[in-house]
Amino acid sequence: MEKIHRSGIRFECQSDCSDCCSMTGGYVYLSREEAKRIAAYLQTDESEFIEYFTREIDNRLALADAENDSCVFLEDNLCGIYPVRPLQCATFPFWAENLKSRSRWEATVQICPGIGRGRLYSYEEIERISKGEKSTDD
Repeated sequence: MEKIHRSGIRFECQSDCSDCCSMTGGYVYLSREEAKRIAAYLQTDESEFIEYFTREIDNRLALADAENDSCVFLEDNLCGIYPVRPLQCATFPFWAENLKSRSRWEATVQICPGIGRGRLYSYEEIERISKGEKSTDD
């Protein structure tokens, strides 16, 4: 597999962007522990949170979509649960499927203005993040 990130990648989330939160056709999966953490952050009961803000996709828990197909927690182009956002959100754009080929990475670059900006993530950091671990900045 081509390692397009061998020399590292600069990335800094652009707080006014929210393009990754408003893409249609995808799912944000979350664990029960993440659901519990988000419910506590929202000061709501976990079962209420699950009923109103999630759905089941292929026997997995996922965040619900808003009416416009964006994330249900996207408010005025800002994440309403940013401090407790799911791991899937916290590891974007360094998802394994985005890193698997140059063409996939170039498609990701087209939708993410934060790529090429900010600090340089090392190959080792990107590998760790792509395996589902948050970056050291979170």
